[in-house]
Amino acid sequence: MIQRAAQRFDVMIRPAGKVFYGWWIVLSAAGVQWFSAVLWMSSYGAYVVLLEAEFEWSKAVLSGAFALTRIESGLLGPLQGWLVDRYGPLPVLRTGMILFGVGFMLFSQVNSLFTFYATFVLIALGTSLGGYATLMVSLVNWFNRYRATAISLSQLGYSLGGLCIPLIALGLEAFGWRAVAFASGLIVLAIGLPLVQLIKHRPEDHGELPDGIDYALDGNEAPPAPALQFTARQAMRTASFWLISFGHALALLIVSALMVHLIPHLTEGSGYSLVQASNVVLLLTVFQMAGQLLGGYAGDRVSKRLVCMACMFAHTGGLLLITYFNGLLAVFFFCALHGLAWGVRGPMMVAIRADYFGTQAFGAIMGFSSLIVMFGMSGGPIIAGIMADTYGNYTAGFTLLASLALLGSFCFLFALPPRPPEAAG
Repeated sequence: MIQRAAQRFDVMIRPAGKVFYGWWIVLSAAGVQWFSAVLWMSSYGAYVVLLEAEFEWSKAVLSGAFALTRIESGLLGPLQGWLVDRYGPLPVLRTGMILFGVGFMLFSQVNSLFTFYATFVLIALGTSLGGYATLMVSLVNWFNRYRATAISLSQLGYSLGGLCIPLIALGLEAFGWRAVAFASGLIVLAIGLPLVQLIKHRPEDHGELPDGIDYALDGNEAPPAPALQFTARQAMRTASFWLISFGHALALLIVSALMVHLIPHLTEGSGYSLVQASNVVLLLTVFQMAGQLLGGYAGDRVSKRLVCMACMFAHTGGLLLITYFNGLLAVFFFCALHGLAWGVRGPMMVAIRADYFGTQAFGAIMGFSSLIVMFGMSGGPIIAGIMADTYGNYTAGFTLLASLALLGSFCFLFALPPRPPEAAG
């Protein structure tokens, strides 16, 4: 059995006797997402604690800055998708890395609320252009049969970033947030820029085929079912486009709120130190990684729609646990439920759209979907922050977000595969 599994793995990685170039793109995408996670997305909660102490800004103000980056990303989505579909991901990624690095170095110098928000705008542009959405356009073109696996492995980079958060917390305590922020910008420019050079748009432009397999010539491989090819306008005329987008947004209410407020909730409400709270993020990330591996395997074999529905129940249950219980056992099961759900569902959001609508206009389809998804990424932190300022704790805010996320399970339940685009209009 082990030998057969090893043979299947070898065929997947080296379909023509050499490593398929798509897997190098997966490795590069993982590295880029590692930068985004460890330097910013997962570490922002630690910055919040220090910024609040130094400037005495409210949680709503600090949450609003994070939300601004998500709103900007959402509004940028349609233009970004068109640019990637038209010119390819590489020039967009290069621009994003430069803005991300420079934005971080400027962030280290902020001394007012205005400059704080201004640098966030720059960082938001950088992380959007040089991040997730741009990378996914490349991956869905390079993979067909192994699409969910490739996306899951690329997103392990984000999880590995979460594993490094305790190191960031130690650096923040030892050197201060300004020094860490400036060094982060230098790292992005020195390593991130060379890393994105590996990203290519479509395999056909480089003498390759999706998955590295010519299914017409290889009698041992059954070709995957031909994908429907929707334009962005055709996709938006289907119910599935809207249901997936709203389900994704409702899931991100919880994900984004916990990115910003999990560490403050643990330090203020449960008496954790900054490093101890960062270790909870580490445990959460371990489960997220396990979920990504599980999701990649399952996503290429079972109904993505039903798996996403189950993940929404797990998101909701995990948040309610951390809201009403603070014992070690409750924290462990929160990490297990939320981490696994996040890890499994994340890659599915990309793969299910590619399965339903094809890859021809994938960037534009993802871009228009981001106009809806941004409300989840921006709304979660704001809702939790305002309600925490109002009630003095996160109980009411987290409970409301858990209730809203539960509705997302029904979105995925009813997001059936669309009819061919001609029939859809």
